[in-house]
Amino acid sequence: MQRELILAFIVSIDIYLAAAAYCNAGIKIPAFSMTIISFIGAAVLGLSASFSKFLGDHISGETVHRAGACVLILIGSLTIMKSLFKIFKERISKNGDISLKLGKGPVIVRICLDETEADIDHSMVLSAAEAAALAIAGSFDALAIGIGNGGARPVIAALFTFLCGLSALFLGNITGKKISALPYDLSWIGGVFLILFAVFE
Repeated sequence: MQRELILAFIVSIDIYLAAAAYCNAGIKIPAFSMTIISFIGAAVLGLSASFSKFLGDHISGETVHRAGACVLILIGSLTIMKSLFKIFKERISKNGDISLKLGKGPVIVRICLDETEADIDHSMVLSAAEAAALAIAGSFDALAIGIGNGGARPVIAALFTFLCGLSALFLGNITGKKISALPYDLSWIGGVFLILFAVFE
C-alpha cells in the first residue's frame, strides 16, 4: 500500500501546482470539474499499471521495468524543461518589451506549457470539458508512472490517486495565491520526483 500511496503523491504534485496557478489567475474550479480532473488522472494511472502487469506476464519483467524507467526520466526531463521555459518566458516579459505568446497551437500543447490555457472560453470558470482537457494534458506523468510500476496494484493505486488528486485541488485553491506569489517557479519539482522515482525504484 505504501507504493501506491507514493505513486498517488507524485501524480498529485502537478495537480496541486495547476490548481494553485488557477487560483492565482482568479479562475474557479467547480467541484464537478475537480472530480473530472481527479478521475481522469486516476483512470490513466490505473489502466497504465494494469497494462504494465499484462506486459510483465508476456515480456521480461526487467525489460518492462527499464522501459518504464526510461519513460519516467523522459517525462520528468520534459517537466523540468517546461519549468525552465516558464521562467524564461516570464523574465523576457518583465525585462523588456518582447513577450512570448503561445499562439493558436494545439490546445493540449498550450495547456502543457501553461495550465491556465485550459480556460478556453475565458469565462474564469473551468467547465467540465475544459477540466477534461486539462486532465488529459497533465496525465502523461500518471501514464509513465503506471507503466513503470507493474508491481503496484492498479485499483488501489487509482483510488489513492483519485483521493490525493481531489485533496491537491482543494489545497491548491486555498494556498494558490501564496504559492504563485513566490519569486520562482515550482513546476520542476514534479519532474525531479519522477526522475528520482525512476532511478531508485
